Amino acid sequence: MLDTMTITKAFASVCGAMLVLLLGGWAAEGLYNIENHGDDHVPGYAILIEEGDTVMEEEEVVQVAFADVYATADAVAGERLWRQCSACHALNGNDGVGPHLNGVVNRPKGAAAGFSYSDTLASMGGEWTPENLSGFLENPRGYAPGTAMAYNGMRDVEDRANLIAYLATTSE
Repeated sequence: MLDTMTITKAFASVCGAMLVLLLGGWAAEGLYNIENHGDDHVPGYAILIEEGDTVMEEEEVVQVAFADVYATADAVAGERLWRQCSACHALNGNDGVGPHLNGVVNRPKGAAAGFSYSDTLASMGGEWTPENLSGFLENPRGYAPGTAMAYNGMRDVEDRANLIAYLATTSE
């Protein structure tokens, strides 16, 4: 059974374990904290580069005009990309989660009859030109803030051009 000596030993063991943890934390804080070491200590390591060492230059990203890429777009490759869109859109004139996209190229924005557009897209003027579609497909929420389209965007300009070329082959 439990007597006072056993209870005292258990309590002393718990206190000893806590003391070891506290002292370990204090020692680690002292070793790895640089705030109290003076102004000449900074976090990290300095990497010295000697003269004559070659430094890698950042690769320049060449922006290609969308019109140039669209001129050489491949509608067959765009048809494969259409599968992503077909989860919400259709090409048969019926609206799904999103409006039907047959004949969308050069169609006025927000003009699919019977579809309830978000306020942002309903109030936008103009047509879905290939350039406008590219901007929307690249970043739907950036192009039309408040849009209900839950798609993060298609970053590759060639993929967007191919998809729009495919959509241009569909008719209303």
